[in-house]
Amino acid sequence: MPAVPETGTAGKVYGWFSRKARPMHFTSHQVLDDGLAERHFTLGEIPGILWTPGTVTAPLILLGHPGGLDGMYPRLLGRARSSAALGFASATIELPGSGSRPGLPGVDAARRDLRHAVTAGKPVGDDIVDRLITPLIEQSVPEWSRLLDALPDIDGPVGYSGGILAIGVRLALTEPRIVAAGLFAGSYVPASTFDEARQVTIPLHVLLQWDDEGNDRQMALDLFDAFGSAEKTLQASMGGHRGVPAHAGEDTARFFARHLRR
Repeated sequence: MPAVPETGTAGKVYGWFSRKARPMHFTSHQVLDDGLAERHFTLGEIPGILWTPGTVTAPLILLGHPGGLDGMYPRLLGRARSSAALGFASATIELPGSGSRPGLPGVDAARRDLRHAVTAGKPVGDDIVDRLITPLIEQSVPEWSRLLDALPDIDGPVGYSGGILAIGVRLALTEPRIVAAGLFAGSYVPASTFDEARQVTIPLHVLLQWDDEGNDRQMALDLFDAFGSAEKTLQASMGGHRGVPAHAGEDTARFFARHLRR
């Protein structure tokens, strides 16, 4: 079914989402072949997508990712469909500096430095990681909270899945509406993220690709060890960054089913 315009802003905020909503403008609404409702929106200047299983209010999984919505859409839709099969809504927003959003010159320069170091087989210095990741954390984490303030028809609890690892750690620590997180150990993290990880207490399910060419495996293992959560699982699979096996996704789904279903 083709997308049709939808006007107005998010109305009443339900359940956990009781704070005053920020302006959310829905720009399109379509129902996909499997009955999944897909609504594109803008939250101020930030584009995003909300998927809901029918019209019933549902727990929510925030879908983190490392780029623009257009490029990530096929994978995001697949994850949203998996969430809907569990009876969960899903929502995502575009990462700062990616897709249609204005570039972040300092981050772009740090990304080039990272690629040069990895290509040359050199160690990735803390300075590069800080310049690349810290601005994304500082800008995107408040944006995810704004999204939770604004979303309609969602009846908590909330989970966070995927994304840039350090952003997920900060959200797990600072956003009280998130009760469980499924994290992907596929990106570098600043040293400060280790201090934050020690304070995280919510249940965690962490995926690690053992042969990830762009990830520091030992750093990922050390970060998992640092988490303060009483319930935490590390699932490591052979293969590169995009080789996550289907059964790992299924195990993550079971993790969220345990913690988000009432």
